[in-house]
Amino acid sequence: MHRQIAGKLTGRVTKWIVVAFWLGLMVVAAGFAQKLTDVQNNEAASWLPGDAESTLALEKLDKFQNPDEIPTIVVYQRDGGLTSADKAAIAEQAVELGKLKGVTKPVADPFTLPTGVSKDGEVAQTLVTFDFGKNGWNEMPGAVDKIRDIAPEGDGLQVHVAGGGGQAADSAEAFEGLDSNLLFAAGGVVIIILLLTYRSPVLWLLPVLSAVVALFVAQAVIYFAAEYGDLTVNGQSQGILTVLVFGAGTDYALLLVARYREELRRHEDRHEAMAFALHRAAPAIVASAATVILGMLCLLFADMNSTAGLGPVAAIGIGVALLVMITLLPALLVVTGRWIFWPKRPVFDTAEPTSTGFWARLGTRISVSPRKVWIGTSVLLAIACLGLFKLDANGLTNEEQYTKEFDSIVGQKVLNAHDMADTSSPLMVATNTAEAPAVEEALKGVDGLGPTFVLPDADGTTLVSAPLTTDATSQDSFATVERARDAVGTVDGADALVGGTSAILLDMDHANNHDNQVIIPLVLLVVMVILMVLLRALLAPLLLMLTVVLSFGAALGLSALLFHYVFGFAGADASLPLFVFVFLVALGIDYNIFLMTRVREETATLGTRKGALVALAATGGVITSAGLVLAATFLVLGTMPLVAFAEIGVAVALGVMLDTMVVRSVLVTALNLDLGNKIWWPSRLDRDPAGASASPDEPELVSAKS
Repeated sequence: MHRQIAGKLTGRVTKWIVVAFWLGLMVVAAGFAQKLTDVQNNEAASWLPGDAESTLALEKLDKFQNPDEIPTIVVYQRDGGLTSADKAAIAEQAVELGKLKGVTKPVADPFTLPTGVSKDGEVAQTLVTFDFGKNGWNEMPGAVDKIRDIAPEGDGLQVHVAGGGGQAADSAEAFEGLDSNLLFAAGGVVIIILLLTYRSPVLWLLPVLSAVVALFVAQAVIYFAAEYGDLTVNGQSQGILTVLVFGAGTDYALLLVARYREELRRHEDRHEAMAFALHRAAPAIVASAATVILGMLCLLFADMNSTAGLGPVAAIGIGVALLVMITLLPALLVVTGRWIFWPKRPVFDTAEPTSTGFWARLGTRISVSPRKVWIGTSVLLAIACLGLFKLDANGLTNEEQYTKEFDSIVGQKVLNAHDMADTSSPLMVATNTAEAPAVEEALKGVDGLGPTFVLPDADGTTLVSAPLTTDATSQDSFATVERARDAVGTVDGADALVGGTSAILLDMDHANNHDNQVIIPLVLLVVMVILMVLLRALLAPLLLMLTVVLSFGAALGLSALLFHYVFGFAGADASLPLFVFVFLVALGIDYNIFLMTRVREETATLGTRKGALVALAATGGVITSAGLVLAATFLVLGTMPLVAFAEIGVAVALGVMLDTMVVRSVLVTALNLDLGNKIWWPSRLDRDPAGASASPDEPELVSAKS
């Protein structure tokens, strides 16, 4: 950012205008931000690409089913067998359940159905179908409460609500208070870390206030994009938005405040100090944010609509956070003056304490034998990557996706334990009517399916369905779908399309695997190009990318071991590697950008080796604090009772800490010291003989620009 522009943004009059603008915008945006949850789309079927087989099947099956219908299973269980009194009560309750608001189909007495009662007589299931319209899933928590009022537990009889309706109610409970819970948790950890970092009881208020403003404005923008555009927003992307804005926004704040504090020791006037601070810090902050934004926008190339939607959501959040942190925060800092740093106010014309601190001493130690340091560090990170062999990213069943046991999960377990088919999530095949008998016959030979059922044709298409004998979200059911597709695919002229819940989830796994193969190389390419432009070199960007990829592999490898041996998670969502990669590469490269832009700045006068030591000493503390903030905010995702959230939070937090504490401070610094000016090949700095002669043996830890 040009120093004159920076000075105008924080001038004696304009600083008040900037503050008034953002605070006024926050007040307006807050109302729309609260509506973001209302436009979420958490239906898995809407996340798939249009060419997926289950999506094509849905289009044909619309003639046979109402897409707004929500099948809900009421499960009754008594150890030792249901009694005569139980059977009579269940029959009466079926009549009452059929009278509930939103129920569209008759509710049958389970004892009159072939699949209504288990063979041992201990379990019965009743299917209740609701239709509350387009956004009916939001009505299910209340509907489930009414079901429990009609069919209460007692005297040894256990009642569970499972199927689509039960899962919707439990999902609503899991995401209840998502935004406020994450906001307070993220805000709390940020405040604690800022208090420890600044050792000031008041300074933390400004970054936190700025982050809150950024979050409200970003949420409002995303609300309009979802309501009036075609942006897919779900609970996962909204949760990630909160921690991303707080984490990345606070990172930018830490870097700006650190540089401002440096300049306050060099300039008596705080307005002039901020102009210089913005001029020197903003380019790295903008480059960092641009890297994250472009990296996130690569997700637009995903097949999964939910993944593609996360890209713009995250990009908007980072973009707004950037604007707030380089406009509102500087204005607030200048308005408040030096006293905001109390009790350690930076005094004009005093020495910068970072020149003799921990990071300066660490740099001196590394400079003794930098080649041994970077080789040893690389080997240790490579060993950590071996943990990837324990990563099972093949998806999670309903039973495995929560960190606590919800009622719908218990109900599904009861059905599975008693070999009862899930009548709410059958396999559904759309086929040409003339070949329907052959398709039905083909399905009868497929393991994992119950009795087939045929619905009359509609415009030449017939529905052939069969209940699954295993959990619809399990790998066993996915294998059944594959077998069914192979079986009906042999029927000539049938044009059979296999759909249903299991088929949708299987196609989601396929789409996630495709996205991993496409987006990961694309993100690497985009970030590499940005680094080449920023550093005006080829070797440095290449080495930085290799260090971040190594860090990603080590983080995911160590995380896989934690998931398996410590947390006891059954597996991971298929999208986990992609999400962790994008966040770690886009965010992890930030710290290298902050370090290397400072190294490049110092190289012009000190040479690369001395410049690397100065840069590490000056940025070590603030980058480590920034990493702690980002890691802690991502760990907040673990407060939600969702395995996918917990795994993303742990893996990203671990990767961020590796980036800040090991990769950036040790590995990259050692490479700089070992290669010297060669790191800038083939730019002019590589050929600068003055820089090349600089030696790390006599580090000058005060910048020549000071």
